[in-house]
Amino acid sequence: MTGAMTGSTIRVLLVDDQELVRAGFRMLIDSQPDLSVVGEAGDGQEAVAAITQDGTEADVVLMDVRMPRMDGVEATGLIAGREGAPRVIVLTTFDLDEYAFAAIRAGAAAFLLKDARPEDLLTAIRTVHAGDSVVAPSTTRRLLEHFAASAPSTAAPAAAEQRLAGLTEREREVLTLVGRGLSNTEIAETFVVAEATVKTHVGRLLAKTGSRDRVQLVVLAYETGLVGR
Repeated sequence: MTGAMTGSTIRVLLVDDQELVRAGFRMLIDSQPDLSVVGEAGDGQEAVAAITQDGTEADVVLMDVRMPRMDGVEATGLIAGREGAPRVIVLTTFDLDEYAFAAIRAGAAAFLLKDARPEDLLTAIRTVHAGDSVVAPSTTRRLLEHFAASAPSTAAPAAAEQRLAGLTEREREVLTLVGRGLSNTEIAETFVVAEATVKTHVGRLLAKTGSRDRVQLVVLAYETGLVGR
């Protein structure tokens, strides 16, 4: 871990079993005035130890999913479930990857292909750090749709359905559109309301369903069959 950072610097932990990949990410991230790499890990076990034991203070974790010892799915669950946890961006080579899907369900805030453009990666880091989630890219939607379509056509788990019990009809409609990947602006246009109204609905959805961010709302929409079935 490096020394104390300024309040405007986004601290990033790199997790990948390939040292060359980490070196490439480090060069890109450290070239930005508002970003800084504060640590590296070669697998999920090292990543969890860095956050929970070594005191590495990261705001965002770039997490590979396929690694030895502990993969990115398990590591994401152990990191994302902590209070005040850093936001996790899942990195994978394949856009239809069951590991990436599982990591999103485990609490990752974004899903990105390793061959994404450098500017897309930098934007994703800044976006999740700001508290938003990267769910609009077609790869994320196709990933969710693929696994929703391949899952057994059975009733949604009672626990997932229960999370929808307290929603109003409009909130269910908003959740459905969030699940389809629409932005707040697009949802506002659909309902012919102010974007601030949509933000209020999304905030209530997060609170009522116990979802941490927009990605978890998307997953919930698929798990309960609001979209993707």
